[in-house]
Amino acid sequence: MNAFDRPAAVDLSGEWTFTTDPDDVGIAEHWYERDESLPNSRGVTVPHAWQEHDDLREYTGVAWYRRTVTLDGFDDRVRLRFGAVDYRATVWVNGVEVGSNEGGYLPFAFDVTEAVVPGENVVAVRVADPDDLREIPHGKQGYPWYTRVSGIWQPVDITTVPETRIADLRVTPDLDADAARVDVDIANIDRGADLRLRIRVTQDGTTLGTDELPVGSETVSTVVSLTDPAYWTPDDPELCDVEVSLLTDGGSGDAGIDEGDKTVVDRLTDYFGMRSVSVENGEWYLNGEVLRVRGALDQAYYPDTLYRPADLDTYREEIATAKELGFNMLRKHIKPAHPRFVELADRMGILVWEEPANADVDTDASRRRVREAFEGLVARDYNSPSVVVWSLYNEEWGFGIDQHDFPDRDDPVRLWNDSEKQSYLADYYREARDLDPTRLVCDNSGWAHVATDLNDYHEYFVVPDRNEAWRDRLDDLLSDPAGNYAATGDGPAPEEVPTVVSEFGTWGLPELSSLRAHYGGDPDWFDHEFLSGLKRPAGVEERFEDSALSDVYDGLDDLAADWQRRAFASVAGTVADMRLEDEVSGYVLTEFTDIEWEFNGVLDYLREGKASVDRLAAANGRTMVRLEPDTWTLRTGDRFVADLAVANDGPEPLETAVEWTAFGESGREPVRVDPAGTTRLDGVIDLRVPKTGTGDEEVSTETATADLVDTPAHWESEVTVVGGGEGGADTRVFAPTEAEAIRSTLTDAGYDPLGAAADADTLVTTDFDERARAFATDGGHVVLLPRPDGSMADSVRDAFPIRELPERESWNLCASFVYQTLFDGVKRVPGWAFEGLYPYAYVTPTADGDSVHSGYVEGWLSEPGATVLERDDDDGRVTVCTLRVTGSENRPMSGAIVRRLVD
Repeated sequence: MNAFDRPAAVDLSGEWTFTTDPDDVGIAEHWYERDESLPNSRGVTVPHAWQEHDDLREYTGVAWYRRTVTLDGFDDRVRLRFGAVDYRATVWVNGVEVGSNEGGYLPFAFDVTEAVVPGENVVAVRVADPDDLREIPHGKQGYPWYTRVSGIWQPVDITTVPETRIADLRVTPDLDADAARVDVDIANIDRGADLRLRIRVTQDGTTLGTDELPVGSETVSTVVSLTDPAYWTPDDPELCDVEVSLLTDGGSGDAGIDEGDKTVVDRLTDYFGMRSVSVENGEWYLNGEVLRVRGALDQAYYPDTLYRPADLDTYREEIATAKELGFNMLRKHIKPAHPRFVELADRMGILVWEEPANADVDTDASRRRVREAFEGLVARDYNSPSVVVWSLYNEEWGFGIDQHDFPDRDDPVRLWNDSEKQSYLADYYREARDLDPTRLVCDNSGWAHVATDLNDYHEYFVVPDRNEAWRDRLDDLLSDPAGNYAATGDGPAPEEVPTVVSEFGTWGLPELSSLRAHYGGDPDWFDHEFLSGLKRPAGVEERFEDSALSDVYDGLDDLAADWQRRAFASVAGTVADMRLEDEVSGYVLTEFTDIEWEFNGVLDYLREGKASVDRLAAANGRTMVRLEPDTWTLRTGDRFVADLAVANDGPEPLETAVEWTAFGESGREPVRVDPAGTTRLDGVIDLRVPKTGTGDEEVSTETATADLVDTPAHWESEVTVVGGGEGGADTRVFAPTEAEAIRSTLTDAGYDPLGAAADADTLVTTDFDERARAFATDGGHVVLLPRPDGSMADSVRDAFPIRELPERESWNLCASFVYQTLFDGVKRVPGWAFEGLYPYAYVTPTADGDSVHSGYVEGWLSEPGATVLERDDDDGRVTVCTLRVTGSENRPMSGAIVRRLVD
């Protein structure tokens, strides 16, 4: 149980005085004394982080809080409680130092009985949050991530307890026996007293079980049998209340309450849930039923108040929204969840994955602090049924990876290669399981496992841009679960634990006008000194105006709407890929909300839904349907063939039908899906593509849909249809005879390449060699294409500033944006129309006078450039295309692009 296990006698949240102490003179000058005051102070409202003030945004070091409180006399012991203070807190009451605490996220309390007096009392708190956080668990505060958080950022109050009291209460459910083990710690036992412990468990006011037993030591344990308890699930979050009474025979106890022939010395209440979580044969079970996790990463940063919302009921709204969007889990990332959130998760029903904050470096001190934080987190949330997973580390942060210096995988300091770290982590896993056998433990979320209950992966592929690479990676990780292990300790075997993709996602630029309206201008986090490149928002408007994006979009909000739609289309496709693999037990999308500059949230930083968020919700519910074309681009007259695939995450069989539409036709197919299962109707849609579009429009986009009857599940697949297919009759095209791939590509596009350059209007090649340069200088048109492997020739690099792009997984690519103006019949964000064509390189920067027909940008419009660029060259012109059209299997679209470039 946490320090706030009893009602407050006096609430100390509210107005305090506050001052900084940059020279750390407060102790020497006795600022803690009753009759002193804080110099140069200001009023603040606790809970409070001093970074809420513009002038203190970058301040680190020491600060002081102070307030007075009027107390009546108390017969019991008086305890002063803090929800959390970041980072080191030293507390005085009436000039008496009553205690200190280190750690920024968990509750603590001090007995202040001897320090308080009837009447007015003075509480002073010195908070030290150092500039150097490397050995301190701090999560994603500061470099290279988000705003720092320092101060008394959770509530403060005073409570009273009897001398002999119940100090801790832990309840461990046993669903096999319909029973609960109750462990009670008792402080300050009077050895001469005849003490007994009475336990009563109720649910919705009905008594499920009771027990009474003598108290013979500081810890008392018993198993209480329960009559027909309802189990806790996210759909039905049934809770049990437990009341523990410490009794004595005769006389008045400290609580002064008579109960029959006994007197209550102390009484404590809490709740728990009858819930079990386990793994077996690669499956994840909740209460003995197969669980499919649909989660979102939740970093819980807030625009004005940072680590907490201004109104704690915001947590209620967030959980409700998450459930409406189909999520059944939130992974509280790199810091403990706020206790109010955990309570609401218990009561409203959503699974929670928690982890302690990380340090930056691996030292004895950082290991000790991380472990102490983990142990405190387990103690605080032990009775909460929503919490089902603990992580010990995330991606080796502060263990094998330093946030200031990211070593490569083959570096000796990495967990992959360090046997001492592997042994340490295996031991840590075993100790964590012993500390809390009721939950799963993930040793190192994302990669390099040693001993774990979840084989989880962090996979940042953007779809469809890297669809083939993503599908290959998904096949690899499912076929070789041991490949994600640095070593195998004493934990379960890799094939025994569930496979979970616990981070993935795509970015979607937020609506900047809304952010500016909220902040009254650019947010302060726009220009943190440690932000650079795609992470740095400052100057985004100037970069927009200076780029080709301003020729395509009416403004940043217009761009944001397209970017958001593209993000959800990407995420929905990735989600569907995982849901239709029976070996994948779940996923955790990065992420639930934007955080400052990191705009990969389902919701923006203001907790507003982004454009097309309903598309994610339709793919992320308990049931899902997907319409899967054999190919996403076709020619007029081709046959359109598609599968219908259905996933059912529920505990009951699903019997319904799928209704579909495509190219003006429709159908209905019956379907049955097992619990936690999938099914596929192969090729049930098979029809001929009619002529689409109007007039001379060569390319058009059609939408095929599928709906799972009597469910919210809905799917849309955009299919691109290419008409015509012949190169311009008057266009004379040459390609070098040795460039077989280029000549074949031209032939597919409807051209008959000439045998001599002198007879041609346009030269298509991969090399910008002397012949090509001379051809442009003499007034010809040179089209430079990538080589068949997608790379650009060195001669092209010599003439144009080419930047490479990753061919596989890339966090940067997930923050990227590709747009086009080549075809009116294709959306500005081409989506699946460009499948297999997305570039491995692009031109950046472009030059004045360049025409950009397809562009690329990352994050806050960093390094904008072109994937199709046209430039005048003396009397001729040069077109550079980095889209992978050469030898592409996407022949309808590659042919259309080549025709557009050549003609």
